[in-house]
Amino acid sequence: MAEQNFEKALERLEKIVNELEGGELSLDAALKMYDEGVKLVQLCSKKLDAAQKKIEVLTKTSSGKFQVKPFEEGSD
Repeated sequence: MAEQNFEKALERLEKIVNELEGGELSLDAALKMYDEGVKLVQLCSKKLDAAQKKIEVLTKTSSGKFQVKPFEEGSD
């Protein structure tokens, strides 16, 4: 599988889910699509993790100055 961008990978994953939910595939075809879907989920997850690491949050300190901090999940 060639390296894909997030949007294309997610689009392909949605198509796979729709085809698998349709229930009209042979077992072999369904397993092949499932394997591709797992790889796409891993790719999307890796890309989301990388994007999250790049996000920084600008906060205002008690002295009124601004500082940049790494994004932490669950921070407001």
